[in-house]
Amino acid sequence: MSYVEIPGAKVPIRMWTDPATVEGSALQQLQNVATLPWIKGLAVMPDVHYGKGATVGSVIAMKGAVCPAAVGVDIGCGMSAVKTSLTANDLPGDLSRLRSRIEQVIPVGRGMHDDPVDPGRFHGLATAGWEDFWGRFDGVAEAVKFRQERATKQMGTLGGGNHFVEVCTDTTGSVWLMLHSGSRNIGKELAEHHIGVAQKLPHNQGLVDRDLAVFIADTPQMAAYRNDLFWAQEYAKYNRSIMMALLKDVIRKEFKKAKPAFEPEISAHHNYVAEERYDGMDLLVTRKGAIRAGSGDYGIIPGSMGTGSYIVKGLGNAKSFNSASHGAGRRMSRNAAKRRFSTKDLEEQTRGVECRKDSGVVDEIPGAYKPIEQVIDQQRDLVEVVAKLKQVVCVKG
Repeated sequence: MSYVEIPGAKVPIRMWTDPATVEGSALQQLQNVATLPWIKGLAVMPDVHYGKGATVGSVIAMKGAVCPAAVGVDIGCGMSAVKTSLTANDLPGDLSRLRSRIEQVIPVGRGMHDDPVDPGRFHGLATAGWEDFWGRFDGVAEAVKFRQERATKQMGTLGGGNHFVEVCTDTTGSVWLMLHSGSRNIGKELAEHHIGVAQKLPHNQGLVDRDLAVFIADTPQMAAYRNDLFWAQEYAKYNRSIMMALLKDVIRKEFKKAKPAFEPEISAHHNYVAEERYDGMDLLVTRKGAIRAGSGDYGIIPGSMGTGSYIVKGLGNAKSFNSASHGAGRRMSRNAAKRRFSTKDLEEQTRGVECRKDSGVVDEIPGAYKPIEQVIDQQRDLVEVVAKLKQVVCVKG
């Protein structure tokens, strides 16, 4: 489908889904965003759903301002995927050992490494700028400075919620590695700190929703936020790179005889800010639950833990600010999913996938998400499908 346009106070709201299927609370959020004085455009992806402040699945373009809640609290959260030389025939019938090995190497949930991971130990991992990156930690908000030891030990860890590590196969039988994670707790603390700062600024006092508080260009508060934001986005990217390197090591050891090789990594943020130009204007574009899909840009759009995912290539649709969805998108809250589904339902919906099937991940059950095929179909003018993947191993936090 192409987009549907509905009226907004300052800008029209372009939606790549049927507005009638969007929950009322999310529609109200979008209308609230459209009232912001600085807004120049608002695009809504097919995986749209309610979020704190700004809607998940929204792309917001503003002139001279940025809204921290429109980035999300997990700054730089995103995906990485790598195609391997392995095929489905190389995989053992019982994948429990492989899942166990991955869980031993990559800490999940609130876990962290005993010692910081040295990126120099991984062949082929780009480490240029690593020391400069950590050197810039001294410039981030005082509120999180005492966390540096924790931040270094959490580098290369998964986290919880909807974050995952997967081994997948595509329709040709090729094996892929894929993971989803962000800036861990430090990005969350930075985001919450800056949202609190923004809410107290005079220009934000008349907003319809205090969670939509913004920073204005050429102010000390904006400079401080941009510094911490870009640092956290870099942290998230390094975090995924380290995890992927750890995952490749597991695959090399477990499939030693097959001598696995790896194609170049595909990586994409889906909670971030970018400086982009549209209609002759330099704009700050926030994507919260959305990926960049400029012409030829590779992206990853995952489904739930029992369905599958897509590798896509952007078509460069300026109407969406060169964006596409970041996943299937939830169709019910975590609490609603826990009330509706049981561990038996989880077992049924993840049959054939080596993964956790206990009560701790019922809120991530496939039934709590929108159908990924429908989400892909609704954005055929935003991306083209390169590969369809189906997970065989899924590690959850």
